[in-house]
Amino acid sequence: MLAYLDGPAADLAFRRGWTHGIPALVVLPFLLTGAVICFDRIVRRVGRAVLPSGVVPREVLLLAIIAILSHPLLDTLNTYGVRWLMPVRGDWYYGDALFIVDPWLWLVLGLGVVASSGRRSARRLKTVGGRPARIALAAGTAYVAAMVVSGMAARSIARQELEASGGAPVERLMVGPRPLTPFARQVVAVQGERYQVGTFRWFARPHVQGLRSFPRPRPDDPVLAAARATMLGRRFLGWARFPTVQAEPGAGGTRLHLIDLRYADRPGVGFGSVTIAAASPPPASGPPPGTRPPSRRDAPAAPAR
Repeated sequence: MLAYLDGPAADLAFRRGWTHGIPALVVLPFLLTGAVICFDRIVRRVGRAVLPSGVVPREVLLLAIIAILSHPLLDTLNTYGVRWLMPVRGDWYYGDALFIVDPWLWLVLGLGVVASSGRRSARRLKTVGGRPARIALAAGTAYVAAMVVSGMAARSIARQELEASGGAPVERLMVGPRPLTPFARQVVAVQGERYQVGTFRWFARPHVQGLRSFPRPRPDDPVLAAARATMLGRRFLGWARFPTVQAEPGAGGTRLHLIDLRYADRPGVGFGSVTIAAASPPPASGPPPGTRPPSRRDAPAAPAR
Protein backbone atom coordinates (compact mmCIF):
# COMPACT_ATOMS: atom_id res chain seq x y z
CA MET A 1 0.00 0.00 0.00
CA LEU A 2 2.90 2.36 0.66
CA ALA A 3 3.84 2.16 -3.04
CA TYR A 4 0.73 4.18 -3.93
CA LEU A 5 2.24 7.20 -2.15
CA ASP A 6 5.07 7.47 -4.69
CA GLY A 7 3.20 9.15 -7.52
CA PRO A 8 1.28 7.84 -10.54
CA ALA A 9 1.55 4.13 -11.42
CA ALA A 10 3.86 3.60 -8.45
CA ASP A 11 2.18 0.25 -7.85
CA LEU A 12 3.17 -0.93 -11.35
CA ALA A 13 6.75 0.24 -10.82
CA PHE A 14 7.08 -1.51 -7.43
CA ARG A 15 4.85 -4.56 -7.66
CA ARG A 16 6.55 -7.96 -8.04
CA GLY A 17 9.96 -6.35 -8.02
CA TRP A 18 12.12 -5.72 -4.97
CA THR A 19 10.09 -7.98 -2.70
CA HIS A 20 10.14 -10.83 -5.26
CA GLY A 21 13.75 -10.66 -6.41
CA ILE A 22 16.30 -13.30 -5.43
CA PRO A 23 18.25 -11.00 -3.01
CA ALA A 24 15.03 -10.22 -1.11
CA LEU A 25 14.04 -13.89 -0.97
CA VAL A 26 17.31 -14.69 0.79
CA VAL A 27 16.76 -12.04 3.47
CA LEU A 28 12.98 -12.01 4.02
CA PRO A 29 12.64 -15.47 5.69
CA PHE A 30 15.05 -14.40 8.44
CA LEU A 31 13.30 -11.05 8.90
CA LEU A 32 9.92 -12.74 9.14
CA THR A 33 11.23 -15.31 11.63
CA GLY A 34 12.74 -12.58 13.77
CA ALA A 35 9.47 -10.62 13.69
CA VAL A 36 7.46 -13.68 14.79
CA ILE A 37 9.85 -14.40 17.66
CA CYS A 38 9.80 -10.77 18.84
CA PHE A 39 6.00 -10.64 18.63
CA ASP A 40 5.73 -13.86 20.66
CA ARG A 41 7.99 -12.52 23.40
CA ILE A 42 6.20 -9.17 23.58
CA VAL A 43 2.77 -10.80 23.83
CA ARG A 44 3.91 -13.16 26.60
CA ARG A 45 5.60 -10.36 28.52
CA VAL A 46 2.67 -7.94 28.26
CA GLY A 47 0.11 -10.63 28.93
CA ARG A 48 2.13 -12.15 31.76
CA ALA A 49 1.46 -15.57 30.31
CA VAL A 50 2.43 -18.48 32.57
CA LEU A 51 2.54 -20.98 29.70
CA PRO A 52 5.82 -21.46 27.83
CA SER A 53 6.10 -20.17 24.30
CA GLY A 54 4.99 -22.48 21.52
CA VAL A 55 7.26 -20.79 18.99
CA VAL A 56 10.16 -22.93 17.76
CA PRO A 57 12.52 -20.67 15.77
CA ARG A 58 13.76 -23.46 13.50
CA GLU A 59 10.22 -24.47 12.54
CA VAL A 60 9.17 -20.86 12.00
CA LEU A 61 12.18 -20.30 9.74
CA LEU A 62 11.36 -23.40 7.69
CA LEU A 63 7.74 -22.30 7.30
CA ALA A 64 8.87 -18.77 6.34
CA ILE A 65 11.23 -20.12 3.67
CA ILE A 66 8.49 -22.28 2.15
CA ALA A 67 5.94 -19.46 2.19
CA ILE A 68 8.21 -16.72 0.83
CA LEU A 69 9.78 -18.83 -1.93
CA SER A 70 6.50 -20.39 -3.09
CA HIS A 71 4.87 -16.96 -3.43
CA PRO A 72 6.94 -15.68 -6.40
CA LEU A 73 7.07 -19.19 -7.91
CA LEU A 74 3.28 -19.23 -8.10
CA ASP A 75 3.20 -15.60 -9.26
CA THR A 76 5.49 -16.52 -12.16
CA LEU A 77 2.87 -18.97 -13.46
CA ASN A 78 0.50 -16.21 -14.62
CA THR A 79 0.63 -13.55 -17.31
CA TYR A 80 1.55 -10.70 -14.96
CA GLY A 81 5.04 -12.05 -14.35
CA VAL A 82 7.80 -11.52 -11.78
CA ARG A 83 11.08 -9.60 -11.85
CA TRP A 84 13.30 -12.27 -10.35
CA LEU A 85 16.58 -10.34 -10.73
CA MET A 86 15.51 -7.14 -8.97
CA PRO A 87 17.15 -4.90 -7.92
CA VAL A 88 20.00 -5.85 -10.28
CA ARG A 89 17.85 -6.11 -13.44
CA GLY A 90 14.22 -5.33 -14.18
CA ASP A 91 13.54 -8.17 -16.65
CA TRP A 92 10.10 -9.73 -16.41
CA TYR A 93 9.54 -13.52 -16.47
CA TYR A 94 6.15 -15.00 -17.40
CA GLY A 95 4.71 -18.51 -17.10
CA ASP A 96 1.37 -17.92 -18.89
CA ALA A 97 -0.01 -21.08 -17.26
CA LEU A 98 -2.56 -20.03 -14.61
CA PHE A 99 -4.99 -17.14 -14.34
CA ILE A 100 -3.94 -14.57 -11.71
CA VAL A 101 -6.74 -15.73 -9.37
CA ASP A 102 -7.48 -19.24 -10.61
CA PRO A 103 -10.92 -20.22 -9.25
CA TRP A 104 -10.38 -23.98 -9.61
CA LEU A 105 -7.10 -23.97 -7.72
CA TRP A 106 -8.60 -21.88 -4.93
CA LEU A 107 -11.62 -24.18 -4.77
CA VAL A 108 -9.55 -27.37 -4.48
CA LEU A 109 -7.16 -25.99 -1.86
CA GLY A 110 -10.00 -24.33 0.05
CA LEU A 111 -11.93 -27.59 0.27
CA GLY A 112 -8.81 -29.31 1.57
CA VAL A 113 -8.38 -26.71 4.31
CA VAL A 114 -12.03 -26.83 5.36
CA ALA A 115 -12.16 -30.63 5.38
CA SER A 116 -8.96 -30.92 7.40
CA SER A 117 -9.74 -28.18 9.91
CA GLY A 118 -13.01 -29.93 10.78
CA ARG A 119 -11.17 -33.04 11.93
CA ARG A 120 -9.62 -32.10 15.25
CA SER A 121 -9.31 -33.85 18.52
CA ALA A 122 -11.32 -31.94 21.09
CA ARG A 123 -9.08 -33.18 23.91
CA ARG A 124 -5.62 -32.77 22.43
CA LEU A 125 -6.32 -29.84 20.05
CA LYS A 126 -4.21 -31.71 17.55
CA THR A 127 -4.98 -32.11 13.88
CA VAL A 128 -5.83 -35.72 13.16
CA GLY A 129 -7.39 -35.25 9.74
CA GLY A 130 -4.56 -34.04 7.49
CA ARG A 131 -5.42 -36.44 4.71
CA PRO A 132 -7.94 -34.12 2.94
CA ALA A 133 -5.32 -31.37 2.88
CA ARG A 134 -2.72 -33.70 1.38
CA ILE A 135 -5.20 -34.89 -1.25
CA ALA A 136 -6.12 -31.29 -2.11
CA LEU A 137 -2.44 -30.33 -2.38
CA ALA A 138 -1.77 -33.27 -4.70
CA ALA A 139 -4.81 -32.44 -6.83
CA GLY A 140 -3.79 -28.77 -7.01
CA THR A 141 -0.24 -29.72 -8.02
CA ALA A 142 -1.58 -32.02 -10.74
CA TYR A 143 -3.85 -29.24 -12.02
CA VAL A 144 -0.95 -26.77 -12.17
CA ALA A 145 1.21 -29.30 -14.02
CA ALA A 146 -1.60 -29.98 -16.51
CA MET A 147 -2.06 -26.25 -17.16
CA VAL A 148 1.68 -25.78 -17.71
CA VAL A 149 1.81 -28.64 -20.24
CA SER A 150 -1.42 -27.44 -21.87
CA GLY A 151 -0.02 -23.92 -22.18
CA MET A 152 3.19 -25.15 -23.82
CA ALA A 153 1.25 -27.25 -26.34
CA ALA A 154 -1.18 -24.39 -27.10
CA ARG A 155 1.72 -22.01 -27.63
CA SER A 156 3.31 -24.33 -30.20
CA ILE A 157 0.03 -24.81 -32.08
CA ALA A 158 -0.79 -21.10 -32.04
CA ARG A 159 2.62 -20.18 -33.45
CA GLN A 160 2.22 -22.66 -36.30
CA GLU A 161 -1.27 -21.46 -37.19
CA LEU A 162 -0.36 -17.77 -37.06
CA GLU A 163 2.66 -18.20 -39.30
CA ALA A 164 0.80 -20.54 -41.66
CA SER A 165 -1.92 -17.92 -42.20
CA GLY A 166 0.48 -15.87 -44.30
CA GLY A 167 1.64 -13.42 -41.65
CA ALA A 168 5.19 -12.50 -40.67
CA PRO A 169 7.18 -14.75 -38.32
CA VAL A 170 5.97 -14.59 -34.73
CA GLU A 171 8.58 -12.69 -32.71
CA ARG A 172 6.88 -12.90 -29.32
CA LEU A 173 3.82 -14.81 -28.24
CA MET A 174 1.55 -15.08 -25.21
CA VAL A 175 -1.05 -17.85 -24.98
CA GLY A 176 -2.41 -16.99 -21.57
CA PRO A 177 -5.15 -18.56 -19.43
CA ARG A 178 -8.63 -17.20 -19.03
CA PRO A 179 -10.80 -17.42 -15.90
CA LEU A 180 -13.17 -20.36 -15.35
CA THR A 181 -12.41 -22.27 -18.57
CA PRO A 182 -9.09 -24.14 -18.96
CA PHE A 183 -10.00 -24.99 -22.58
CA ALA A 184 -9.76 -21.42 -23.94
CA ARG A 185 -6.78 -19.09 -23.84
CA GLN A 186 -5.98 -15.51 -24.82
CA VAL A 187 -3.53 -15.06 -27.70
CA VAL A 188 -1.33 -12.00 -28.18
CA ALA A 189 1.33 -12.28 -30.89
CA VAL A 190 3.93 -9.88 -32.22
CA GLN A 191 4.14 -10.21 -36.01
CA GLY A 192 6.14 -7.57 -37.85
CA GLU A 193 4.65 -4.13 -37.23
CA ARG A 194 1.39 -5.49 -35.84
CA TYR A 195 -0.02 -7.26 -32.82
CA GLN A 196 -2.49 -10.09 -33.40
CA VAL A 197 -4.99 -10.64 -30.58
CA GLY A 198 -7.43 -13.54 -30.52
CA THR A 199 -8.65 -16.65 -28.71
CA PHE A 200 -7.21 -20.16 -28.64
CA ARG A 201 -9.80 -22.94 -28.26
CA TRP A 202 -8.83 -26.57 -27.86
CA PHE A 203 -12.04 -27.94 -29.38
CA ALA A 204 -12.10 -25.71 -32.49
CA ARG A 205 -10.45 -25.83 -35.90
CA PRO A 206 -8.45 -23.76 -36.44
CA HIS A 207 -7.56 -23.35 -32.80
CA VAL A 208 -6.80 -19.61 -33.05
CA GLN A 209 -9.92 -17.60 -33.86
CA GLY A 210 -11.29 -14.06 -33.80
CA LEU A 211 -8.00 -12.34 -34.59
CA ARG A 212 -7.85 -8.56 -34.41
CA SER A 213 -4.90 -6.43 -35.48
CA PHE A 214 -3.36 -3.59 -33.45
CA PRO A 215 -0.46 -1.27 -34.33
CA ARG A 216 2.90 -2.01 -32.75
CA PRO A 217 4.82 1.23 -32.08
CA ARG A 218 8.43 1.38 -33.19
CA PRO A 219 11.03 1.91 -30.44
CA ASP A 220 11.82 5.34 -31.91
CA ASP A 221 8.17 6.33 -32.30
CA PRO A 222 7.66 10.02 -31.32
CA VAL A 223 4.48 9.03 -29.50
CA LEU A 224 6.43 6.68 -27.23
CA ALA A 225 9.04 9.39 -26.67
CA ALA A 226 6.29 11.79 -25.62
CA ALA A 227 4.86 9.18 -23.25
CA ARG A 228 8.26 8.41 -21.71
CA ALA A 229 8.72 12.11 -20.98
CA THR A 230 6.17 11.65 -18.16
CA MET A 231 6.56 9.56 -15.00
CA LEU A 232 3.26 7.78 -15.65
CA GLY A 233 4.32 6.86 -19.19
CA ARG A 234 7.76 5.58 -18.14
CA ARG A 235 6.33 3.41 -15.41
CA PHE A 236 3.52 2.01 -17.52
CA LEU A 237 5.79 1.21 -20.47
CA GLY A 238 8.32 -0.40 -18.13
CA TRP A 239 5.57 -2.74 -16.97
CA ALA A 240 3.63 -3.28 -20.22
CA ARG A 241 4.34 -6.44 -22.18
CA PHE A 242 2.46 -5.66 -25.41
CA PRO A 243 2.05 -1.86 -25.45
CA THR A 244 0.12 -0.07 -28.15
CA VAL A 245 -0.57 3.67 -28.32
CA GLN A 246 -3.42 5.85 -29.52
CA ALA A 247 -2.91 9.59 -30.05
CA GLU A 248 -6.09 11.64 -29.66
CA PRO A 249 -5.63 15.24 -30.80
CA GLY A 250 -7.96 17.81 -29.30
CA ALA A 251 -8.46 21.53 -28.87
CA GLY A 252 -6.72 21.45 -25.47
CA GLY A 253 -3.79 19.34 -26.67
CA THR A 254 -3.07 15.70 -27.47
CA ARG A 255 -4.03 12.81 -25.22
CA LEU A 256 -1.98 9.62 -25.44
CA HIS A 257 -3.72 6.37 -24.57
CA LEU A 258 -1.25 3.64 -23.59
CA ILE A 259 -2.76 0.14 -23.69
CA ASP A 260 -1.27 -3.20 -22.66
CA LEU A 261 -3.03 -5.82 -24.79
CA ARG A 262 -2.75 -8.43 -22.05
CA TYR A 263 -5.47 -6.71 -20.05
CA ALA A 264 -7.19 -4.17 -22.31
CA ASP A 265 -8.03 -3.54 -25.94
CA ARG A 266 -9.21 0.07 -25.63
CA PRO A 267 -8.62 3.10 -23.38
CA GLY A 268 -10.09 3.25 -19.90
CA VAL A 269 -10.09 -0.48 -19.08
CA GLY A 270 -8.79 -1.05 -15.54
CA PHE A 271 -5.06 -1.04 -14.95
CA GLY A 272 -4.48 -2.23 -18.53
CA SER A 273 -4.49 1.32 -19.90
CA VAL A 274 -3.54 4.85 -18.89
CA THR A 275 -4.08 8.25 -20.49
CA ILE A 276 -1.41 10.95 -20.63
CA ALA A 277 -1.70 14.59 -21.66
CA ALA A 278 1.19 15.19 -24.08
CA ALA A 279 3.15 18.44 -23.90
CA SER A 280 3.04 18.80 -27.68
CA PRO A 281 1.01 16.96 -30.28
CA PRO A 282 3.21 14.11 -31.64
CA PRO A 283 2.49 12.54 -35.01
CA ALA A 284 0.08 9.63 -35.01
CA SER A 285 1.76 6.28 -34.38
CA GLY A 286 -0.54 4.24 -36.59
CA PRO A 287 -4.11 3.34 -37.43
CA PRO A 288 -6.60 2.94 -34.56
CA PRO A 289 -6.68 -0.44 -32.78
CA GLY A 290 -8.67 -3.12 -34.57
CA THR A 291 -7.72 -1.99 -38.07
CA ARG A 292 -5.06 -3.26 -40.43
CA PRO A 293 -2.86 -1.45 -42.92
CA PRO A 294 -3.98 -1.50 -46.55
CA SER A 295 -2.51 -4.25 -48.70
CA ARG A 296 -2.24 -4.64 -52.45
CA ARG A 297 -5.49 -6.53 -52.37
CA ASP A 298 -7.22 -3.45 -50.96
CA ALA A 299 -5.89 -1.06 -53.61
CA PRO A 300 -8.39 0.10 -56.28
CA ALA A 301 -8.11 -1.66 -59.62
CA ALA A 302 -6.40 0.18 -62.45
CA PRO A 303 -8.79 1.51 -65.11
CA ALA A 304 -9.15 -0.68 -68.18
CA ARG A 305 -7.56 0.62 -71.35
